[in-house]
Amino acid sequence: MRIKNNILFVLILFLVISCDKKRVFDQYKSVGDTWHKDSIVTFDLPKLDSKKTFNLFVNIRDNNDYPFNNLFLIVSLEQPNRKVKVDTLEYQMANPDGTLLGDGFSDIKENKLFYKNKVIFDQKGLYKIHIKQAVRQTGKIEGVSALPGISDVGFRIESID
Repeated sequence: MRIKNNILFVLILFLVISCDKKRVFDQYKSVGDTWHKDSIVTFDLPKLDSKKTFNLFVNIRDNNDYPFNNLFLIVSLEQPNRKVKVDTLEYQMANPDGTLLGDGFSDIKENKLFYKNKVIFDQKGLYKIHIKQAVRQTGKIEGVSALPGISDVGFRIESID
């Protein structure tokens, strides 16, 4: 019986991995129970084929402790020549009734948030992605110092060629 369960697990794992043919890079980093406003999550990207085109996504895992409908992020793409392209992004994280958007069967939801499409990495060297939260309460200038309900921040690259 135990061998049968192990074989079934391996088959399911193989199916999940093989169905995700577009994935080139997919990594998460934990931010703990809250995401501090000064905490920058950084990803070193792998060498990517300069002849291919890619779509880029920010992945967020959140739970019912997340108190806002939207999420504001500052995402920086650092190129090998040290030039940095910075984008301020807003994503809807909850329905009007307050239920979280995203995939998941428990109170933890996983959100695949579009960042950029049709990107070509044509410079040789190391690319980096830096992500930080920039959520503010209505009428307040200072950002939320500790953002509850976010547990993990991820970055995903998919090939579109």
